[in-house]
Amino acid sequence: MTAPKPSDEERLTGGGVNDVVRVASTVRRPVGAWTPAVHALLGHLRAKGFTGAPRAHGLDTEGREILDYLPGDVPGYPLPEYVRTDAVLRDVAVLLRGCHDATADFVPPEDARWYLPPRAGAEVICHGDIAPYNCVSRDGEPLAFIDFDTAHPGPRVWDLACAACRFVPLTAPGNGDFTLPAGEQARRLRVFADAYGLGAAGRAVLADTARAS
Repeated sequence: MTAPKPSDEERLTGGGVNDVVRVASTVRRPVGAWTPAVHALLGHLRAKGFTGAPRAHGLDTEGREILDYLPGDVPGYPLPEYVRTDAVLRDVAVLLRGCHDATADFVPPEDARWYLPPRAGAEVICHGDIAPYNCVSRDGEPLAFIDFDTAHPGPRVWDLACAACRFVPLTAPGNGDFTLPAGEQARRLRVFADAYGLGAAGRAVLADTARAS
């Protein structure tokens, strides 16, 4: 594979601690010890028909991982108005349920290493950081999650609670971004759980799990 020229690379904003560039229809990102497990996971998701995640295409000549570039909007803070709607809340929950269901029969490589340690009671592979900045939307509709570096085995409710903290959002009074009255936070949390299809056992621990996340 020919190495891309610097002029072919477009630096992408919002990469956090990572130096992320776009090259044509791909994204190039630094790798870690967890990258082989994440690439196996992304391959499994695609094989199961889940299209809400990028495909992995190995490494380039500079040792960076190659992923699909998913066109769309990835919001930052302060959040745009469309992220704050019930419709987006439901769409994210449905997308997360599809992702979780697709990973339920994933068998990690024997030597799999994860960025975050597996959590007790693992049922699925959690994304680990479901948040607006890791969600690609088009015309206000969430269509895909990106940045699976923090993926790890865990219980569904853990990932759901972490996502709820960002998308409901669950915040203390005085939070500077999108603070809602407690009653409205509770209502939106129910909307999120309903759209995901969370069962009674998960609902019983969802709030406590969110506080612990």
